[in-house]
Amino acid sequence: MPNPSRLRAAVLTATALVLSGLLAGCGGGSQEDDEDLTGQKLDWKDCPAPSEAEGGGAAPSPLPDGDEWQCATMRAPLDWDDPEGDTIGLALIRAEASGAVDRRIGSLVFNFGGPGGSGVTTLPAFGQDYAKLRTRYDLVSFDPRGVGRSDPVECLDDKQLDTYFQQDATPDDQAERTELVDNTEKFNAACEKNSKKILPHVRTTDAARDMDLMRQVLGDDKLHYFGISYGTELGGVYAHLFPRHVGRAVFDAVVDPTQTAEQSSLGQAKGFQLALDNFAEDCVSKTEDCPVGDTAGDVKTRIARLLKDLDRKPIPGVFPRELTETAATGGIAQALYSKDFWEYLTEGLEQAYDGDGRVLMVLSDALNGRNEDGEYSNITAANVAINCADDKPRYDPAYVEGKLPGFRDASPLFGDYLAWSMLSCTDWPVAGAADHPDVSAPGAPPILVIGNTGDPATPYEGAGRMVDALGKGVGVELTYKGQGHGAYDSKNRCVQDAVHGYLLDGRVPAAGTVCS
Repeated sequence: MPNPSRLRAAVLTATALVLSGLLAGCGGGSQEDDEDLTGQKLDWKDCPAPSEAEGGGAAPSPLPDGDEWQCATMRAPLDWDDPEGDTIGLALIRAEASGAVDRRIGSLVFNFGGPGGSGVTTLPAFGQDYAKLRTRYDLVSFDPRGVGRSDPVECLDDKQLDTYFQQDATPDDQAERTELVDNTEKFNAACEKNSKKILPHVRTTDAARDMDLMRQVLGDDKLHYFGISYGTELGGVYAHLFPRHVGRAVFDAVVDPTQTAEQSSLGQAKGFQLALDNFAEDCVSKTEDCPVGDTAGDVKTRIARLLKDLDRKPIPGVFPRELTETAATGGIAQALYSKDFWEYLTEGLEQAYDGDGRVLMVLSDALNGRNEDGEYSNITAANVAINCADDKPRYDPAYVEGKLPGFRDASPLFGDYLAWSMLSCTDWPVAGAADHPDVSAPGAPPILVIGNTGDPATPYEGAGRMVDALGKGVGVELTYKGQGHGAYDSKNRCVQDAVHGYLLDGRVPAAGTVCS
């Protein structure tokens, strides 16, 4: 899975597409010495089909009004400390504003998170959800460096990844611990072998500098921005580096910028446990019988028993692979990202209790970036590379073992899974930058920060801490009392009215606004 110690889903597109099936030129180069990259002209053309690293599939369909999505490549320095050296190509996508020209504000740049999610494939998948914003903005997104078409980080091949994701990620004895450590070392060594040139240059600070170049190339005085999940961390780092260049910005599904990788993993254990509790309560509260338990406690007890049984003996999944304990845990976690997927979780559990692991494995595949053809996007490789380049701490097996009791207290179901995933950056070939990102942004204009009380991946408390870290007069917090990862795409009218009022008309909602 994409670095499970930092489970921050970019989007849920892959899940929806794969489940519906089951259940129903970017390049680098050298910069010419006399050319200023801020003056480059983008050559916008019809978008090609997504690359394998972007997840594959068909070229984006036209917008509802018939307009076509356009794609281009922006060149940026490979090493921002050597801006006149080699360059890399960053893949961009846009939908031009649909409203009157004299009402256009500029470009609205999206980052949907991950880290490691392809914005070039995600934006058109959700484009109609942002139709109102498109009336005054060109909608723009991109594959950050190391992601998708933007000089993607490459580690294991598809066959090797199938094997990698079949491993036991919650070891019970020394032999299993040794195997987990060995597999992590092999994964990291493959990343270094295949992507040594890009690995030192995929930090969030690099991506933030890319966005400021993008702002200038797009012709905007200010960066108008919509960041989701990890995209809020990227937005916060941008605001820290370029406070005077921040335009209207929204942070949704907010990463806590004050936490280390360990604290983030522990917080997510609590967050996913809360989401599981909410799923169980919702299931048994319906008028019809809950098919996976008679009470909320019974639902969770049966899930725990299923995982224990799978640890001993996997069941058939998506042929020829089996549903293991690890795959089932990942599938459950993926379904908890959105209340819309709870019905799939219920169906997957029902089938698994009867010995059929297909639905839970499809959910797990979506989390890991695997499509129906057995091809993987590079979200796992990019996720690990970006997190390990950002995060300074390195944890060893003895340290993790000492932390297991606390993680198990936070979540009997997800605790071991998230604790052991802290090994992802052990022996990573690039040193981590810091314990946590600096997002202090004195002098920046108001940034709308939206926290969801039921968010499993970026727990609600992170929104308040982001507001505090941004500094006095910058962060404006809005609370959504809901479920799932993020708030805007919940379609809650109160949340969307607040976002639209701010991004379209500059009306900053009152701090402490609550939507339910």
